[in-house]
Amino acid sequence: MRYVCLLVISILSLGASAQAIQGQFSRLPGQTLRLKGFDDFGTYLIDSTTTDAEGRFHLAYGRTDHGMGLLQAGKNKPLMIFLAPQPTRLKAEAPHMRENLQILQGQENQALVRYSTEQPKREEVLNAWAFLRKYYQTDSLLLKQSAPRKAIQSEIARLRQAEQSFVDKLPPDSYVKWFLPRRKLLSSVSQVAQYRTDEIPATREALQALNYADERWKKSGLLKEAIENHIWFIENSSGPLDSVYKDLNHSIDRMLGQFEGKDARRDLIARRWFTVLEERSLFTSSEYLARQLLADTLACDCLQEDLAHRLHKYGEMAEGETAPDIKFGENTFFSSGVAAPRMSALDAQFYVVVFAAGWCPHCTKAMPKLARLYPEIKEKEGEVILVSLDESPEAFTEFAKTLPFVSTTDFKKWQSQAVLDYHVYATPTYYLLDGDRKILKELKNVRHIKAWIEQRM
Repeated sequence: MRYVCLLVISILSLGASAQAIQGQFSRLPGQTLRLKGFDDFGTYLIDSTTTDAEGRFHLAYGRTDHGMGLLQAGKNKPLMIFLAPQPTRLKAEAPHMRENLQILQGQENQALVRYSTEQPKREEVLNAWAFLRKYYQTDSLLLKQSAPRKAIQSEIARLRQAEQSFVDKLPPDSYVKWFLPRRKLLSSVSQVAQYRTDEIPATREALQALNYADERWKKSGLLKEAIENHIWFIENSSGPLDSVYKDLNHSIDRMLGQFEGKDARRDLIARRWFTVLEERSLFTSSEYLARQLLADTLACDCLQEDLAHRLHKYGEMAEGETAPDIKFGENTFFSSGVAAPRMSALDAQFYVVVFAAGWCPHCTKAMPKLARLYPEIKEKEGEVILVSLDESPEAFTEFAKTLPFVSTTDFKKWQSQAVLDYHVYATPTYYLLDGDRKILKELKNVRHIKAWIEQRM
């Protein structure tokens, strides 16, 4: 009897602590539903189920999943929902049909749905009022009409106050109270940059004030967007390029100053900043970030190895530096009439050094283009050296044997000596060197190589 009581208590305790989303999607009988959670820049599957004949479902999650989640049926657009400590019950025709969504239980999700319904309307009306206000403030035909101008300003203030009052009324410890202002800020940056330009200084300050060390970002689904929109907004609202770099570098300083004692978190965020800056060709600021990180961590050597390897290229592989020589081992295909123990022994006025691999889809598309450009490179006394990151003789042969230029590998992939020497962290990577191996430029693709050669050589 005692064991039965213990079992009942255990079951009751489990039920009391279980956290779940349950409800009904009336248009989805017998359909698979998936519940996903956010983990910094990615998602993971928490639970899945099949709805019954009436479309009813039950999906469970745990304490470590608390934050925003995605509820999805098939390939339809998912429903973003808060995975709260308390259970949520909802009703709709389908997750992607938000117009008839009802949250029957779960206060924070009720607030989230209400805000998500009302805020787009407020934003649309704000943009319209901002458009009119500009005319009433600048157009000579309307400049003297003070009453409409005051009415417009009053309505703009009222709409903003309505939004703020909604957020202020949420419980102080509510995750949704933290989430909503950041969601709103990130979704408004393009509108501010294009239509509400008077808000640019305040929006820039709000973005620079974002605390990336806050652990709540991890489960928000906003982190990737926060960094990308932050950089995009400054690039598109700060004016001349010098001002863009000044504002970006200020953002970098503020961001790096947030991670006292959180080295792993700093590296994660900094890596994404670094990637986005390079993708947008904002190399002055990516170099600034690299130098700040390397300087801050020089004493403690606490950068993650792969990130440190990635950043060091700004010192050792900068334009004007001498690139490391590349040895040609036994696993090398030479072009017709060419043979040498190393790159420096080749008779060339310049070199195009390429890091690529057969397992890289971009590489397999780019190498035939580079092969077609090779006669023009040779005509101008240049040479191409491909360092392959393939890991087997079969893969290397299939990828490189038919290419007309020097191709070499040691089958060590990212641990290849040339890869380490050149601080390569992505494929394809292209370096243009002069005849003395001085680095002229890191180029982005074959088209850029062609353009550079036509202009400079």
